[in-house]
Amino acid sequence: MSCEKQVRTGLTGDEAVAYAAFHADVDVIAAYPITPQTVMVERLSEFVHNGELDAEFVPVESEHSALSASVGASLAGARVFTATASQGLALMYEILYIASALRTPIVMGLANRAFSAPINIHCSHDDAYAARDAGWIQFFAETVQEAYDLVIAGFKIAEDKNVLFPLIVNLDAFILSHSIEPLYIYEGKEVVREFLPPREPVNPIDPDNPMTYGPLALQNYYMEIKKQQYEAFKSINPHIKKVLEEYSEFSGRRYDFIKKYHVDDADIIFVILGSAAGTVREAVNRLRKEGVKVGVLSLTLYRPFPANEVREVLRNANTVIVMDRSCSIGSPGAQLYLDVATTLYSLPDRPRLVNIIYGLGGRDMFPDDIKKVLEVIKDPKVTEYWLGVRG
Repeated sequence: MSCEKQVRTGLTGDEAVAYAAFHADVDVIAAYPITPQTVMVERLSEFVHNGELDAEFVPVESEHSALSASVGASLAGARVFTATASQGLALMYEILYIASALRTPIVMGLANRAFSAPINIHCSHDDAYAARDAGWIQFFAETVQEAYDLVIAGFKIAEDKNVLFPLIVNLDAFILSHSIEPLYIYEGKEVVREFLPPREPVNPIDPDNPMTYGPLALQNYYMEIKKQQYEAFKSINPHIKKVLEEYSEFSGRRYDFIKKYHVDDADIIFVILGSAAGTVREAVNRLRKEGVKVGVLSLTLYRPFPANEVREVLRNANTVIVMDRSCSIGSPGAQLYLDVATTLYSLPDRPRLVNIIYGLGGRDMFPDDIKKVLEVIKDPKVTEYWLGVRG
């Protein structure tokens, strides 16, 4: 039975993420302000200042320091939250890999923003893709409700003793971070504690029982250590699924690795991450009325990539259109496209693949744009198309 101790309210995505960390009863918040993430940690600082949240708020001098402090606090046994966006994540980059290798179950809110230059504060998935190989679990929220829920579920996933990896919840800059949407939140920390008990740290820093964390390892051991981390990360999807099922039962809202929409009989399937999935679904509704057999596969879990689930959905399609809100300069395809292409490569009868680059720097996409895509790909030579580019 789902939890009945929920209230309907309206929040921006940033506020929803802050309330999720508050309701998760975090012990430490270490962060540096950057648009469009700033409101997340502003709200958390208010909860701490007002005495509503018994936590240590660490106002650091940079994002590099924010994640460094988060790693130390997590190793000491604290439940830790941090947040950033774009250039802030770029400054954290060194520590992203350290946090994962040290198996620190930090949860990060990432307001997806374009990388400079030129300077742009609006949505691209550049930062999420920059972290894709760092060994962090990654979720993509489509709505403010999902941003709230995935942070709470994310703590239980990251802290699971079968997992113990840091986790990112992605939400599109301004489209979600600064837009108010209706959602359900829990009445307080004590309600969430029924689902998410206090953290039980594994091998925390203890001066009376010293251990070594992150030692020097050269040619003699480094490769074996990375192989262990690689295999551990590969093994966690069943545990992520189990917690998502538990959270679905607790919240009354269904969560899984992927969302399928009109894919069973579809000749053409769009694959997408983030808030624009709703726009594509609306386009599918209109196209279905015109007799076009089209569907949408959106991913909630991006890392570890849910290859088996994606392959099963796409294997019978004639054409798969992969929508990337980023570009990979010098690559034969953008980031999500490469994941999908690799996933489908082993199929004996592979679908045609087309990569669509859209929405960079927050440029809007509309349902009619999806119809335009279908017109463009009628040319069989088209394998990549930049949607909405002028000139």
